[in-house]
Amino acid sequence: MPEPASTYTMGYDEDFLQMLHWRSAETHAKHLLPHLEPGLRMLDFGCGPGTLSVGLARAVEPGEFHGIDIESSQIDMARAAAEAGGHSNASFQVADVTDLPFDDNTFDVAHCHTVLMHVPDTDAVLAEVRRVLKPGGIISCRELIAASSFSEPAYSLAGAWETFTKLVVANGGHPQMGRELKAKLLDGGFADVQATASVDMFSTPEARAVLDAVITEWFFSPKVMAAATASGLATQEQFDTWKVDQAKWRDHPGALGAIAFGEAIATKP
Repeated sequence: MPEPASTYTMGYDEDFLQMLHWRSAETHAKHLLPHLEPGLRMLDFGCGPGTLSVGLARAVEPGEFHGIDIESSQIDMARAAAEAGGHSNASFQVADVTDLPFDDNTFDVAHCHTVLMHVPDTDAVLAEVRRVLKPGGIISCRELIAASSFSEPAYSLAGAWETFTKLVVANGGHPQMGRELKAKLLDGGFADVQATASVDMFSTPEARAVLDAVITEWFFSPKVMAAATASGLATQEQFDTWKVDQAKWRDHPGALGAIAFGEAIATKP
């Protein structure tokens, strides 16, 4: 059977980009920041719109920071964010993480956030990142653990989370990658793996609004519902029920949501 094509399940709709802009290096790369220092040369692969990149670039200034993403619109936003923040050490380019445009042994640090979960051939990605890291350099990954993510009150929304998980798998992805990171990195030739975990909690009104917008405008979009129903992953009746229960969740004073992540830092021997 041929390897599934790499497809970014989440797409680039405005509501999902709103969630990306809600992220920062301080909140979503917290496990990595103590390992960074001025002067390091760093790669951010799958950098997206650069919301984490600008904080990471700041941490290694005046060291070189390079961000790559396969989507040109994301690179445009990352460049604009770096320019607005005055991060002259940061540069961005369109590139494929399985074929990086860098020489061997180039970087001290490589970072990704929710990238490996979307790439069918994670072994190829890790091999390429390992190639461009210097001996003794580190890789840092933070990836989804879909099975530990939830909405509360749950109502029937556990079924919606399960369908999202199946959509990622159907696109060749790995929705539980966060709990597989340690083994993946060791299999990829890395050493000294430090594995941790953290949870993004959506409890405040502002945070709940961000999560609700993604669920309502992305998961319940005609495009996603059509893909799920055509693939037999869910029925329109299920989506209709989930919409009702999402509205109940939205209005419940005790509602919260959680997205769980596994984190790992490892060294190239």
